[in-house]
Amino acid sequence: MSAELQHITVLLNEAVDTLVDDPEGFYIDGTFGRGGHSALVLSRLAEQGRLMGIDKDPEAIACAAERFADEPRFSIERGSFSQLEEFVRQRELAGQVDGVLLDLGVSSPQLDDPNRGFSFMADGPLDMRMNPDVGESAAEWLSRASEKEIADVMYTYGEERHSRRMARAIVNERELEPIVTTGRLAKIVTEANPAWEKGKNPATRAFQGIRIFINRELEDLEDCLDQALDMLKPGGHLVVISFHSLEDRIVKRFIRKHVKGDDHLPPGIPVTQDMLKIRLKAVGKAVKAGRDEVSDNPRSRSAVMRAAKKIR
Repeated sequence: MSAELQHITVLLNEAVDTLVDDPEGFYIDGTFGRGGHSALVLSRLAEQGRLMGIDKDPEAIACAAERFADEPRFSIERGSFSQLEEFVRQRELAGQVDGVLLDLGVSSPQLDDPNRGFSFMADGPLDMRMNPDVGESAAEWLSRASEKEIADVMYTYGEERHSRRMARAIVNERELEPIVTTGRLAKIVTEANPAWEKGKNPATRAFQGIRIFINRELEDLEDCLDQALDMLKPGGHLVVISFHSLEDRIVKRFIRKHVKGDDHLPPGIPVTQDMLKIRLKAVGKAVKAGRDEVSDNPRSRSAVMRAAKKIR
């Protein structure tokens, strides 16, 4: 199997079972990755069905071009899922989308390739960009960011309790020599971490926080959720798989907000369902990977899937 396809798709059947209920519908895989979810979606679609993939990563785009070269029901857009509305409107299908799937975080090929700079497990260039053609690399940002900004990023996005010590160490070390490799950054933050967690690499949270910040992952998610709701047709499904508590919290609050509706109406007046402007109905409870899936793919242990159906 080629390197492009060495990726185990998490919650594959659960996500697609929830997503697809009209074989002739138009669906969006907002995080194509290596096409695991997309392949199963296409297997459920009739000849009239359509699937649009979106991904920032040029390697994912290349994989899509090769894997689905002879698939007329499939198209791919390079960009962020925060551009979802733009891509849908280009097709003149606003309000006609049957389902949107988001599988958040980084893919195994991204993590496992040292040249992408996501992992502290192997030395490589300190990049971390999902789209290497856009924005600053992690190395560029760390070379200019203030100690406070670095600490805030690791604390806010990585939930790293020792972010201030780590940021101070980073600033001190970059004065001696630029920090341009994952190995050097991992060594700096590891040595600055006074309390290693059992079963977790001491550089995990710092790397996670910097990666999320560099790629605007939480901001893009918030933008995409609003757009997805507007682009879905009544009865369309939103399915999101999160791997981080901050992502999951955003998705959970978004669904709850639109399931509950407008709770800012004046007290004491009779309220109808219409007045509440409820737009979503939650579909089942949060789903996590089962024991067998976690055993086969340890990276699935933190996955949480939430789904909702558009009402209006």
